[in-house]
Formats: sequence, C-alpha cells, structure tokens
Amino acid sequence: MRKTAFVLIGICGLFATACKEGASNAPAEENLYETLAVSLSDITLTTGYSAAISGVQTVEIRPQVSGMITDILIEEGESVRKDQVLFIIDQTPYKAAYEIAVANVKSAEAALSTAQLILESNKNLYEQDVVSEFDLMTAQNDLTEAEARLALCKAEEVNASNNLSYTEVRSPVNGVASMIPYRVGALVSSSISQPLVTVSDDSRVYAYFSMAENQMLDMVQQYGSLNNAIKQMPQVELIMSNGQKYEHTGKINAISGTISESTGAVSLRAVFDNRNHLLRNGGSGSIIIPTTLKDAIVIPQTATYELQDRIFVYKVVDGKASSTEIHVAPQNNGVEYIVTDGLAVGDVIVAEGAGLIKEGTPIRSKNMEGQE
Repeated sequence: MRKTAFVLIGICGLFATACKEGASNAPAEENLYETLAVSLSDITLTTGYSAAISGVQTVEIRPQVSGMITDILIEEGESVRKDQVLFIIDQTPYKAAYEIAVANVKSAEAALSTAQLILESNKNLYEQDVVSEFDLMTAQNDLTEAEARLALCKAEEVNASNNLSYTEVRSPVNGVASMIPYRVGALVSSSISQPLVTVSDDSRVYAYFSMAENQMLDMVQQYGSLNNAIKQMPQVELIMSNGQKYEHTGKINAISGTISESTGAVSLRAVFDNRNHLLRNGGSGSIIIPTTLKDAIVIPQTATYELQDRIFVYKVVDGKASSTEIHVAPQNNGVEYIVTDGLAVGDVIVAEGAGLIKEGTPIRSKNMEGQE
C-alpha cells in the first residue's frame, strides 16, 4: 500500500511539474506576433468603374421620302462605307415628278425668252411713239413675271432631283450595319418608328462611365484642374464583359462639366482603338484607372481594426501593444491601406491579428524569434 501511495505521489508530482512548465510556456507562445517596421514605398492602386461602350459615331438611318422598299443592298452586320447605297425606295413617281419639273423649266425659259423679245420690241416702238408707256411697262412686268416663273420652276426641279436622289438611301458614315427590321415591299416614310438600319463607326469606341463627386474633387486637387487631369491622367484599361482584359489601353478624353443632380456623379469618357472590331456599340465593361503614389506609408489591412468608424493599429511601445488611431486614403486595393496620418517611418506595429489584442498586451515579435 505504501509503495502504491509513493508511486501515485510521484506521478502527481511529475504531472504538476509538467503543468507548471506548460503554463509558463503558454503565455510566451501566445505573445508571439508578426510585426512590421513602418517604411516608405511606392504603390499603384486601381479603381474600377462600370462602363457603357458606344461607337464614336452611331447613326440611325431613316428615309427622307415615302415609298415602298424595292431593294436592300446590304446584309445585316455587314461593314459599310460612307455614301454606299443601302436601300432603294420605289423611284417611279419621283422620276416622273423630276421629268415634269425639267419640262416646266424648259417652258419657263421659252416664256422668258418671249417676254424679253416683246420688251425689246416695245422699247423700239415706244421711241417711235407707236405704243404707249402703258404697253412698255406691261411688257416689262411680263418679263419680270417670266423670270420669277423660271426661278420657281428651277427650284421645283432641284426639289424633284433631291427627292429622286433620296430614293437611294446611302450611309453617311463608315461603320457596321445593325439588324434590319424591314424587308423588300415594306412601305416606309420619314416618320417610321424604327430606323431602316443603324450604322455604327466602331473603328474607335467610347467607354462612358461615372465617378462620384468626391473622387472627382480628389482628382482635380491632384492635377490642379479638369483640363490638367485630362492631359496628365494615365492610360486606362478596359475589362470586357467576359472578364478578359482588352488588348489596347485607352485614354480619358472628356469629363462632364456638371454633376448629375439625381446621382451626384460626374460622367467621363475614355476612347479606345478598335481596329479589330472586337468591341461593339451597346456593349459593356469596366474601366480600370491606375493611381501611383510615391513614398507612401503602406500597411496591411490585417494590421488594423475598426471601432465606431475609426481605424486603429497597435504600435509596439516598450514591448507592449499601444492602440493608435490612423487616417487612411479613401483608395485601397482591398488588401492594404495607405496611411495619411498616425504613423511615422520607423514605428513598429502588429502586422496581423490586431482585432484579438488588448491594450498593454506584451508583444514578442515572430520576426525576431529566428534570430534569438
């Protein structure tokens, strides 16, 4: 019995010693943290904005005269060139109207020539006292009326000629044709609800996007003015709707001078080369704007915690955690913050797990453990 008691006492003693050693080691392990010495570095941040894509020129083509479509000379989605004939509208009535106008011009020219002969004759007869002054003035008035009649007929001829030319519906720009909602035999006019076709010049495309007012103000303050911003802003990238990056970079070339009252946003426009016609009018994507900052204090977001919309870090002061409020730039990449106030070069902070630390917690750096 005594041997058994001594064995139990020995086991308990060993267990108690192990517990003491574990208890003494546990706090040391718990106080090991990743730390970071604050330094200056360069960083490039990117900000994305939803964008709507449009050809640099998109034209809805509508007929200028009424009539039945007799021929469609393009295929849907086909590339067309400026002045190419796309549709032909029944020309028969317009050809007849033009021929009548031409005949009226010839008749008016003959009437004018006759009036000129009569006036010259009356002038001679008036000098010989054969006709009265009334006859002379009447001849003069007939000539004026003949001149006016000829001018009117010529104007009608021009109008008839234009109407006849309008029966050939041409493209005003180079571009790509949309789908065509009409077919041969359809009756159309200038008041149709849908255009005959839409032609989009997409050799270059515009990407329209919006930026919040405060972001625009930051940009103006950074560059000095809107004009300087347009000139000095870096090239932007386009992420297409399939998630892939577009092969060409673009340039912001226009910023709205007004702020939308409904959204509080400013509209911007970037232009991209599109010689391969990969981007199409009506498409969508995201504009990516890079911002490069030199000699900035950059820290990981894991080194911070928030309290009542304020951001804090733990500095390591005399081996203990000291809570410090910091201010950060509004832009970030989702992983890091750019600190504008609250930290200085050389400060040592806890790099991760800040939300689990309390004020005054002893801090031992994992970074230094390998050197001890």
